[in-house]
Amino acid sequence: MGSPPMIDGAFARWLASRAGQALLDLRAELGFADPGALKSAGDKVSHDLIRTELARWRPGDAVLSEEDEGSRLAWAAEVNTGAVSRLTADRVWIIDPLDGTREFAEEGRSDWAVHVALWARSAPSPHGLVAGAVGLPAQHRVLGTDYPPAYPPMTVEAATAGERKIRLAASRSRPPVFLTDLAEDVGAHLVPMGSAGAKIAAVVTGEVDAYIHAGGQYEWDSAAPVAVATATGLHASRIDGSALRYNEADPRLPDLLVCRKDLANRLLAALQRHSG
Repeated sequence: MGSPPMIDGAFARWLASRAGQALLDLRAELGFADPGALKSAGDKVSHDLIRTELARWRPGDAVLSEEDEGSRLAWAAEVNTGAVSRLTADRVWIIDPLDGTREFAEEGRSDWAVHVALWARSAPSPHGLVAGAVGLPAQHRVLGTDYPPAYPPMTVEAATAGERKIRLAASRSRPPVFLTDLAEDVGAHLVPMGSAGAKIAAVVTGEVDAYIHAGGQYEWDSAAPVAVATATGLHASRIDGSALRYNEADPRLPDLLVCRKDLANRLLAALQRHSG
């Protein structure tokens, strides 16, 4: 694919595309007979590729990757931050080399992703994300901040009926316990999907109207999808309405709401009723 583009958004897209193709090649090579081996190999192949390219093309930037040793540790303020370079860095790449390993290891599934995001200390937004790309390799597409998709159109049902039928992306295996009650409250129906990246991408493209998660995630699970979603003009926040923040000392970011802006107040009010 030649040398990468130097502009950060296009570079993120290039990286996600490179890693995605490597993962597709690995799937074809190993097959699905041993899902555990395929998952482990997928994480390693994508992580090593992204780390190598970042070291080559962005050597001055720090990196937070799901596959880095100690990535899940919460660093106390008293710790010498020299041991955790991202906490004092001006630019940090937040990476999930393979979001949705379960789906990646299942033949025929396309709801897994590669996340590449860039956080910058000088960013004007609270979340600090200035570039990002979500690769959906098995869907043969990459969504990126360099060419963000158009704001998703209203559903045909909503346009013709004069009211919105909310479609909520939900985890196949770990939906929040309150989500069924919330969906009934707002007249929505749940759409099961795999990785967080695939679910937020579905909001970006208009396949669903919202994604609600509570119960445990890390920064790399949402950084790139949130970068693309906000570049598209969608709402993204914690489920209490507060701002999402990245490159924190504690990388846990356990909950979020990504949705159409016209649904944000309605869903945040419902979340206040059901998530406490």
